[in-house]
Amino acid sequence: MPKWEDYKAEAKGRGALALELFVIVTTPIAAQDVVRAALPAHLAYQRELELSGQLVLAGPVSDDAGDNMQGAGMIIYRAASMEAARELAEADPMHSAQARSYTLRKWLINEGSLNVSIGLSTGRASLT
Repeated sequence: MPKWEDYKAEAKGRGALALELFVIVTTPIAAQDVVRAALPAHLAYQRELELSGQLVLAGPVSDDAGDNMQGAGMIIYRAASMEAARELAEADPMHSAQARSYTLRKWLINEGSLNVSIGLSTGRASLT
């Protein structure tokens, strides 16, 4: 397996975006009432990170079949380093209250597309 930085340089060299972000997979470890109690502070924290430009995307994920909500979630951070991303995750009220545990990984975005529509008179925006 190549070193991360070597692969990142190779991706950039072939013209890929090579945008490095950080992925948190967060899983409930406490009783549902503990998770629900931490939810308002968690959502406020997520909003703060969104406003500061550190939160890219966040939301729940389904079970393996795609049929049920299992309480797990994924958070994508924009951060300067793995340690900075870990600090963001540790400060999340869900994690600091020990309502959830998390894993952290680097993610290199090389391909894909996003479509953004902004209604100039309505102020509405959509992402597809």
